[in-house]
Amino acid sequence: MDQAKIAQESPYVLELAPGTYWWCACGRSQTQPFCDGSHKATSITPVKFEITQSSKVALCGCKHSQNKPFCDGSHNLL
Repeated sequence: MDQAKIAQESPYVLELAPGTYWWCACGRSQTQPFCDGSHKATSITPVKFEITQSSKVALCGCKHSQNKPFCDGSHNLL
């Protein structure tokens, strides 16, 4: 199984509008924290999530969260 690449050792804190998003789980996307299709060379797939109202979110940057796509502080253990 492929290993996710650490994109950054802190979360991506963003204000997101309502909509459907694809979070990069492989860490290879050039449009972090969102998927750009770079995972196709791996066995890792992106995580689809929906935002129902505009809100500030912290998306995992280290790719080790147990609450993907959201940060759970796992970067503090790296």
